[in-house]
Amino acid sequence: MPVHESAGEVLLIEDEQAVRMATAQTLELGGFEVRACESAEPAQPWLHAGFGGVVVTDVRLPGKSGLELLTDAVAADPDLPVIVVTGHGDVSMAVEAMRAGAYDFIEKPFAAERLLETVRRAQEKRRLVMENRRLKAAWSSHPDMPALIGQSPAIERIRTLIRSVGPTPADVLINGQTGTGKEVVARHLHGASGRKGPFVAINCGALPESVFESEIFGHEAGAFTSAVKRRIGKLEYANGGTVFLDEIESMPLALQVKLLRVLQERRLERLGGNDPIQVDCRIIAASKADLLQLSAQGKFREDLYYRIGVVGIELPRLAERRDDIPLLLAHFVQGAALRYQRPAPQWSMAQMAEWQARDWPGNVRELRNFADRLVLGVVEAAAVPVELGGD
Repeated sequence: MPVHESAGEVLLIEDEQAVRMATAQTLELGGFEVRACESAEPAQPWLHAGFGGVVVTDVRLPGKSGLELLTDAVAADPDLPVIVVTGHGDVSMAVEAMRAGAYDFIEKPFAAERLLETVRRAQEKRRLVMENRRLKAAWSSHPDMPALIGQSPAIERIRTLIRSVGPTPADVLINGQTGTGKEVVARHLHGASGRKGPFVAINCGALPESVFESEIFGHEAGAFTSAVKRRIGKLEYANGGTVFLDEIESMPLALQVKLLRVLQERRLERLGGNDPIQVDCRIIAASKADLLQLSAQGKFREDLYYRIGVVGIELPRLAERRDDIPLLLAHFVQGAALRYQRPAPQWSMAQMAEWQARDWPGNVRELRNFADRLVLGVVEAAAVPVELGGD
């Protein structure tokens, strides 16, 4: 029998045994792990900020009532979703529950699908809250480290590679389309390396060829007309750390030869100098092109390709990891809301489904820009099929 991933966890409080068993069975068939209690008291230990699930409670319970349980849950964690089950026609009780901070309410008797839909929405909200908290904690510990967000198999494989390859001195080649997060992965590799030196990023495509050699290898005073004093190049500056060569396919062929020699000997000579200088830096290169294909066309050195490609990491397009879009968008919206001092907008399941179905040719970078426009309220009408402010 295949093992399915859990849809989440539900803390169920219901005093009537038959209803409790039927509700638990419905939730379990929906993929949830259920912890069922017959009263509020045994459920108390689960009402804390670390509980990653959803609470479903009847209002009328022996001892402490469902509304009192709701108050305790809100006090423990205002973001913990509590779904209150009320009696048919008990409007005043439902209104009181919503005012007290309930995520939603369901009237008895309820259809199984109504329960499952509400719990799924609440679980998705809880998952986003927990992920954002984890990201904030990680940011507090490493404020310069961008988040590697996602739970898709493709992202988990990359995390595994980072844990495996990061602590080694192996040079790495990251391949992926524009906007897939190549520098993010490079920074995580540097973080996992334990190297004390700096992380130095160089965009090879943005450097004019006339200054390329001096920028990367440095120069001595008098090496050329404007070289009035010695300059330490990026490779030397990154001693003990990591050099990230983005768009390495743009590196001039003549300098590819020089870089290859540095990688082989771990020594360099500044432009205009004769003294060899030892360098201890890890090289992480990134390309959006097929370097092997370019080498077959004579546009990239094949020997350099094999030297930098000791370990290769392929980054997926955003369209290949659509399940990560809710987490990514929530993270980017939160950041944009802080930057622009605007409230973070809400969205409906229908909106998210429409966004997940898009192609996103600009990948994660395009999604981040979309989050900015969402916060600023300038998203084009076609992107928002229903008014913002839904669930």
